[in-house]
Amino acid sequence: MNPRSLFLMMLLAAVAGCGGEAGPNPPRGGGPAAGGPGGGPPPEVEVIQVSRGDAQITPELPGRVEAVRTAQVRARVEGIVERRLFTEGSEVRAGQALFRLDDRPYRAAAQAAEAEVEVKRIQLARLESLLPMKAVSQQEVDLARAQLKQAEAQLARAQLDLENTTVPAPIAGRIGRAQVTEGALVGRGEASLMAVIEQLDPVYVLFTQPNAEVLRLQAAIAAGQVRPSERPMVELILEDGSVYPHKGRLITRDATVDPTTGAITLKAEFPNPRRQLLPGTFVRVRMPQGIVSDVVRVPQRAVLSGPQGQYVLLVGEENKVTPRPVKVGSMAGADFIIEEGLAGGETLIVKGLQKARPGMVVVVRGLRTEDR
Repeated sequence: MNPRSLFLMMLLAAVAGCGGEAGPNPPRGGGPAAGGPGGGPPPEVEVIQVSRGDAQITPELPGRVEAVRTAQVRARVEGIVERRLFTEGSEVRAGQALFRLDDRPYRAAAQAAEAEVEVKRIQLARLESLLPMKAVSQQEVDLARAQLKQAEAQLARAQLDLENTTVPAPIAGRIGRAQVTEGALVGRGEASLMAVIEQLDPVYVLFTQPNAEVLRLQAAIAAGQVRPSERPMVELILEDGSVYPHKGRLITRDATVDPTTGAITLKAEFPNPRRQLLPGTFVRVRMPQGIVSDVVRVPQRAVLSGPQGQYVLLVGEENKVTPRPVKVGSMAGADFIIEEGLAGGETLIVKGLQKARPGMVVVVRGLRTEDR
């Protein structure tokens, strides 16, 4: 046998020997752990017991915050800005000086107007003294008197221009950033915008509601299906999802429908003592509109959406998760009113939804009252 054949036989024998070895125990760490799918314990979920009762229809409507009053601070005369007299973002009072312009040209003009008035007054006095002696005519005296009045009017205008070199706050409120800086020429050709003041306590919230919803609610009230609410206090939901601590009141409702959106614009007023609500902020408004009886309501977070529509997850016998299709109606605060799918008495999952799957066994925990 040649050396090459001998080497191949030894290699085959070594491979066969390695493949035939088997230990008494399987390898560790490769198999799934005991206790449930994925090797973990059953997931914990929090539930509530669904019940029937009265519910306040409270839709959430999109809105925007507006200042009660907004004033634009503008230069009334032409001039160079010498000094800004306020702190940007601060509260100012009505009449407070905000800017000072170079007043030297206007001061000189006012002094010249004063001198002109004095000259006209002296001329009139001289002519009036000569009138009894027939040295001058009555027409000359009347003309001098008119010239005096004209000079006095020019003096009043010059003094007003001099006063306008100090730019005051037209209203009280919070002033924004300055639109001009020292050295800027303002008032040439038009009244220059220098700053904006907004009154922020209280504030207005403008929000819209589809006219179709209004008509549907009115029909339900007329049919006795919904009891009308008393004049409601309005709630505000901020951009981070939190509820604004102060409630507002509905002020006005437009008498026309926007033809582009089919919606009606409403206005509510909210107190804003901490200046938490700023103009331009997007918010959601909860406005009570009616009371319905003997309905099922569930937390909004408990309703899921899938390819077949909306559904909830129930816990049935042996704590097994079961999906249930539902039809969602109006809002009731932070809850949905369920029109179809739940009769009351079901055990509904409200927390841990991301861990629960249909057919899975779960560990049930009660839901705290304040969470709802």
